[in-house]
Amino acid sequence: MLGGMQATTAIPEIEFQDVSYRVAGTQVLSGFNLQVQSGETLVLLGRSGSGKTTLLKLVNRLLTPSSGDIRVKGLSNAKADVIGLRRSIGYVIQDVGLFPHFTVERNIGLVPRIGGWPEDRIRARVQELLQLVGLAADLASRYPHQLSGGQRQRVGVARALAADPEILLMDEPFGALDPLTRDELQREFLALQQRLHKTVVFVTHDLREALRLGTRIALMEAGRLVTVLTPREFLQSSDPLASAYVRAFGEGLESAANRGTS
Repeated sequence: MLGGMQATTAIPEIEFQDVSYRVAGTQVLSGFNLQVQSGETLVLLGRSGSGKTTLLKLVNRLLTPSSGDIRVKGLSNAKADVIGLRRSIGYVIQDVGLFPHFTVERNIGLVPRIGGWPEDRIRARVQELLQLVGLAADLASRYPHQLSGGQRQRVGVARALAADPEILLMDEPFGALDPLTRDELQREFLALQQRLHKTVVFVTHDLREALRLGTRIALMEAGRLVTVLTPREFLQSSDPLASAYVRAFGEGLESAANRGTS
């Protein structure tokens, strides 16, 4: 300690405080507590119905918790302006959700345009992002139906990054792609994250993907948090559910963990 000053703990970028969510008589989340630190990729791993997507939607208030609080940068998102909150958080989903009647340029530039950016700045940002996600500049004038699945997913990532948010929410973004394209986009995501250092919450039910991409893995079951581990800790965990995941996925997991942490 220097000069009588005490060390301070960094405020989590996202924090779930005893969060529960109930809908139509069904308890989807129960007493969920978790912190996501700045610059990390926190993977939510679990089977279908474990509450992963619900948790993600609570962050940008697409859903509202039945009880508890979600804090973004130390402030309750319940007190935030919902439009400003959503514009400040990038959101990428599995089916991309591009507007079919918008060109690639209009899709990527949507949030900056709503935010009142001048047109020349938007055009420059679109070209910058196309290059960043590995797409040719001339794709800006095309429509989503003229792109491959991998290209559409890259456009979805570019759109999420358009206003340079510090937080990205990614809901199984590569789940619908063929294995080769999925592998390619996972590698590109890792390279992108090394450059940008965004705070990412990434939903998947695929353990290999979690080990490869995650800084930490939050394992969920039936709306509850089971454990939070690094990829290497996950492989060595004695937790029954974690062990069951490892057995189910079999060989090749150690190399996935090594790729994700190298």
